[in-house]
Amino acid sequence: MAGSNGDLKLLGHKGSPFVARVKLALGLKGISYDYVEEDIFGQKSDLLLRSNPVHKAVPVLIHTGKPICESQVIVQYIDEVFVGTGPSLLPADPYDRALARFWVAYIDDKLGASFDRALRAKTDEERNEAIKQTFAAAEALEGGLKECSKGKNFFGGDSPGYVDIIVGSVVPWVKVISVLAGAELFDPAKMPGMVAWVDRFCELDVAKAVLQDPKILLEQAKMLMAKNSAVASNN
Repeated sequence: MAGSNGDLKLLGHKGSPFVARVKLALGLKGISYDYVEEDIFGQKSDLLLRSNPVHKAVPVLIHTGKPICESQVIVQYIDEVFVGTGPSLLPADPYDRALARFWVAYIDDKLGASFDRALRAKTDEERNEAIKQTFAAAEALEGGLKECSKGKNFFGGDSPGYVDIIVGSVVPWVKVISVLAGAELFDPAKMPGMVAWVDRFCELDVAKAVLQDPKILLEQAKMLMAKNSAVASNN
């Protein structure tokens, strides 16, 4: 939950799924923090540039004056530093922790990367191929849910954990790509477990507080695609 905490500050942008991850992690653990909205498409603040001089990107979590960058790193840092505050986000068992990290890497390397290519494609052919790859990557999540959840409600078991945070952060964008593709990314016939998981996750109070409006994100996606198409046509 957002609030006043002089020791903890989050630099973010409201449209970023990576920032949503950090908000979800902090919310699930019940940790208050100060939030600073960054204009990542315009004039970035000196604080952001100082805190993340390598990538100059959000999210950045500043804890007792020290910046932590990259969403996966930040979520794991939150879980390690705030032990005993709220539920653990990563499993206690080493194998289960490795499994969770595997699926998080898969989501970023396969699902997220292909969707990013779809948004940034300069031709319809490139976009259609990227969307095809996104759909193919998404299908594996049905098996990932079964493997991680062991038949329970969330990837984390009885309660949402690390993988739930990462998948949950892209739920609004799942709805966006479904509209753009004219088909459900999480097909109820092929992925009934993931469809049910989305419903459960979106009912969480923290999800209601954090997840962005898909309609707004859809307009942002259309603007980005139009911009890339215009650049391609002028070259």
